[in-house]
Amino acid sequence: MIPTLRVLACMGTLHRLLPFWLAALALLVLRFEPWLPLAVFYGFVLQFLVEYAMHRFLLHRAPPQDQGPFEALYRSHVGHHEFPAKPEFFTGDDHWYPVRFGLLSVAAHVLVLWPLIGLGPAALFSTVALFLGSVTAFAFYEYCHTLAHLDVPKGPFGRRVTHSHLRHHFNDHDATFHVSFGMGWIDRLFGTAYDRDAAKGRFDRETILSLGMDPEDLRLVTARKAFGLPARPDPRRT
Repeated sequence: MIPTLRVLACMGTLHRLLPFWLAALALLVLRFEPWLPLAVFYGFVLQFLVEYAMHRFLLHRAPPQDQGPFEALYRSHVGHHEFPAKPEFFTGDDHWYPVRFGLLSVAAHVLVLWPLIGLGPAALFSTVALFLGSVTAFAFYEYCHTLAHLDVPKGPFGRRVTHSHLRHHFNDHDATFHVSFGMGWIDRLFGTAYDRDAAKGRFDRETILSLGMDPEDLRLVTARKAFGLPARPDPRRT
């Protein structure tokens, strides 16, 4: 646990979200209402759905043709697949993105709930749900993801998380988009649960780390050089 927490302690995204989490926690305590635990639960579950959707549809989208947008995608996710043991690629480089996303989500929730329950309760529900419930779930996701990639002694929890997530990296990158422990039901719900036969049919040893791209694709070669990475990932060392 300690090595994993050391990595999390250095994550810029969590640093920037912490003040908002603390403010939402203070609201929960100081403005407590019987329905606020429901807001926390709602935000918690919503974040796991967002985790799945962003991983599947944003981070695994078709690679851009232009080098600039491609390098942004490489920094945010493709590089993590090619070099999954490098902690600096566990998260993207835009550490303010979760804050902006959270603020926009709060605003959207307030606009929807305002006519139904009033401005004050709508703002309270939305802030507690998204900056307490969702940020807590996001931190749990980061813990699970980091634990899965670190080469450290692991108990039953760590082994289950690692086994599940590394299937996505090394067996079938078109399945198992959930990362957080216990959220396999989301993949089953949307038809992307791991299937051994389907994974065997899709598996290509040469392209598994590069998400189906030719490892010698000029976009990949240029991106690796731009980020100071080896010319080509070695599956035996990632």
